Amino acid sequence: SYYLKESKGSRRWLLFLEGGWYCFSRENCDTRYGAMRRLMSSREWPATRVGTGILSSQPEENPHWWNANMVFIPYCSSDVWSGASSKSEKNEYAFMGALIIQEVIKELVGKGLSTAKVLLLAGSSAGGTGVLLNVDRVAEQLEEMGYQGIQVRGLADSGWFLDNKQYRRTDCIDTITCAPTEAIRRGIRYWNGIVPERCKLQFKEGEEWNCFFGYKIYPTLRCPVFVVQWLFDEAQLTVDNVHLTGQPVQEGQWLYIQNLGRELRNTLKDVTASFAPACLSHEIITRNHWTDIQVKGTSLPRALHCWDRSLHESNKNGKAPLKGCPIHLIDSCPWPHCNPSCPTIRDQFTGQEMNVIQFLMHMGFDVQKMAQQQGLEPSKLLGMLSSGN
Repeated sequence: SYYLKESKGSRRWLLFLEGGWYCFSRENCDTRYGAMRRLMSSREWPATRVGTGILSSQPEENPHWWNANMVFIPYCSSDVWSGASSKSEKNEYAFMGALIIQEVIKELVGKGLSTAKVLLLAGSSAGGTGVLLNVDRVAEQLEEMGYQGIQVRGLADSGWFLDNKQYRRTDCIDTITCAPTEAIRRGIRYWNGIVPERCKLQFKEGEEWNCFFGYKIYPTLRCPVFVVQWLFDEAQLTVDNVHLTGQPVQEGQWLYIQNLGRELRNTLKDVTASFAPACLSHEIITRNHWTDIQVKGTSLPRALHCWDRSLHESNKNGKAPLKGCPIHLIDSCPWPHCNPSCPTIRDQFTGQEMNVIQFLMHMGFDVQKMAQQQGLEPSKLLGMLSSGN
């Protein structure tokens, strides 16, 4: 099932894969079915939906894509859009994420996709990882159907996870406590998950789980992909067992968080088109404030527009990047929310908004000590933090 907003005059199509974690065993899929039914069954889905962020048809909210044909594909497969297994004697659940995408493409060809110039496969969270896993397959499917002229591209939001060591190791009981690699290892077997052939060839048999991690699959992709990733992603911190509730963060956690930002920044250095703000958040492209966030003075819609143009230009003449139109945007400041355009943070208990300094203090950030290390006056450091330099 999917939602469609047609835009008859446009030859641009945006297909969006919804996110929402996953489950990887009979037990935690049963729990998910009890608690989050809409992510496992279409029975309670609304008849219509309103698009927000990059799916909005309002030019103020969506300056460059408002006029495209929009397709929202809800997430009911719980398999990071990778599964290809029907319900069987041994498995109560069907996992068909990869097949759902193929069926939607087949159906859309009859609704105007056949004359498309550009198809942007976008997604957030598990949907963002789903983009990395499926974008080349979508391109191949359209080629096989005889539509070689459609340029297929990917936009992966908050789906670029690291297979790093957890801050505190915990046993793999449910989705939240399980280390990222272990959850995917179990999941890929449970879902009969499929990964792109070119990525699979890079790893030994049984090691296909590696392809769920952005920095490992990205070099194998043929289609251009734009990666949007918060440097301090809340879902990543959750699976790494860093919980930022109530109590000030201990020094070990604080160092772990800063190191996470550094590691993530490193994995993005060879990603041609990227937007990575130093914020603590998760998902952005369908949020209505997505136009407000900037990295080095450039907003995300602007960076996507520049990327569109660069792909258009390089098709024509392979020229160097466009002047004044950057597409590789990664914050270099080292702390969560050191970028003043980050989304507002609320205290999880009181619900009150916090500014950067309140937030850092709340996290146990020692201004005196940090200033000393940086060789600054404490007041100067506070000034720099509040202005985001």
